[in-house]
Amino acid sequence: MKNNNLSRRNFISTTATAAAGFSIVPSNTIAGLGHKAPSDKLNIAGIGIGGMGKGNLSRMANENIVALCDVDWTTGGRINVPEVFKAYPKAARYYDWRKMYDEMGKSIDAIMCATADHTHAIITANAIAMGKHAYTQKPLTHSVYESRLLTKLAAKHKVATQMGNQGSSAEGVKLICEWIWNGEIGEVKEVEAYTNRPIWPQGLSAPEEKMSVPSELKWDLFIGPAEYRPYNSAYHPWVWRGWWDFGTGALGDMACHVMHPVFTAMKLRYPTKVVGSSTPFTSDGAPNAEIVHLTFPARQKTANVKINLPEVKVTWYDGGLTPRLPENWPADRRQNSGVIFHGSKDTLVCGEYGTDPILLSGRVPNVPQTERRIEGHELDWIRACKESPENRIPTASDFKDAGPFNEMVVMGVLSTRLQSLNKVLHWDGPNMTFTNISDSDELRVSRRETIPAKEFANNLIKHKYRDGWTLPDMPA
Repeated sequence: MKNNNLSRRNFISTTATAAAGFSIVPSNTIAGLGHKAPSDKLNIAGIGIGGMGKGNLSRMANENIVALCDVDWTTGGRINVPEVFKAYPKAARYYDWRKMYDEMGKSIDAIMCATADHTHAIITANAIAMGKHAYTQKPLTHSVYESRLLTKLAAKHKVATQMGNQGSSAEGVKLICEWIWNGEIGEVKEVEAYTNRPIWPQGLSAPEEKMSVPSELKWDLFIGPAEYRPYNSAYHPWVWRGWWDFGTGALGDMACHVMHPVFTAMKLRYPTKVVGSSTPFTSDGAPNAEIVHLTFPARQKTANVKINLPEVKVTWYDGGLTPRLPENWPADRRQNSGVIFHGSKDTLVCGEYGTDPILLSGRVPNVPQTERRIEGHELDWIRACKESPENRIPTASDFKDAGPFNEMVVMGVLSTRLQSLNKVLHWDGPNMTFTNISDSDELRVSRRETIPAKEFANNLIKHKYRDGWTLPDMPA
């Protein structure tokens, strides 16, 4: 298929022509995009519809699912896209989201994106530049620059957004925020988060075996903006998470769930320091286990926060590595993932989605309910899509917060890949740069080979895309 070079100008010209002969009436032509009555239905396009995308769409099914797109139409197995096609027989079907945008851009109000990590940003950014609302799976993006871009684009175009970390809409996160902000555990200077993931192979080198591409898979479209490599079943489906070009390893997979209550309750933005360590990894694949330390500066208190917010150190563990459990840890509490908030007065612990929060003292806080309760992550996004920008209540993981949060997550990935520099990295968040990586610093990638560290780091912060794949410009 042709790799169209996307730009907002191209979209406007091509979609205007294609829409003239299309039979679906876009809901935004009736009520005005973002000014819909709750009873009006959104026209939603699903991109990446096997796996998590299938579940996301099922919870949006009361709206109009007008288009479906996936690079793999294979029947059976873990990802069964034809099964999703059958569930929405009236929806147009596409392999290439760019072709879908060109042909149906005027007929779509919103998109759901649940593709591999490395294509989240390009799919979502181009949709937002067209004025479409966006629900995008976690991790929001593959790089820091991409996260910043989605944050700014969403603000510029005033669309409703949501990252797919569903725990952010659940009761546990609301309780954690209310307890901490009310001073129930005192000031917090240290937080530890952990997961037992990965549950797929990591730390591998690219396979040398040559394989034929399955007939229903468009491999070039799966590669998308990444550097081209030959197909191998070690990459797709699902196991792409462990490969640097496509995924973000266990950290990217789970930290958007596990660390959301940390980012929210601690009112974090950009870290100032980060350092990572791990088991061995390759230039192709993420490690089997890692530890990342992030330092965040003191923050200003807001009206609903009764405690000071001093500098805080946040530590991430994965691959079965865990923090040392406090002495009063309940004997019957076993969790594969979770968080420990070390307060000056008490310790708060919770599960991987902020679930089942408790204080280790055994006390149950009785505090005012200040946080909005939500009945469904996808449904709350649909609600926000139908509200005017001026009166819209942001979703639990709106990109204005999910973007900076995702920068925190992928910063952990950067620190792991840069660990052979053997230094705590100093981060200038507003300018997206490490301030203590010099032009002369070398990064060891093997026993005999080193590469320029600054160039490598800059490419991790902002990826170089393949020809034919472009992002919209960064808003001012």
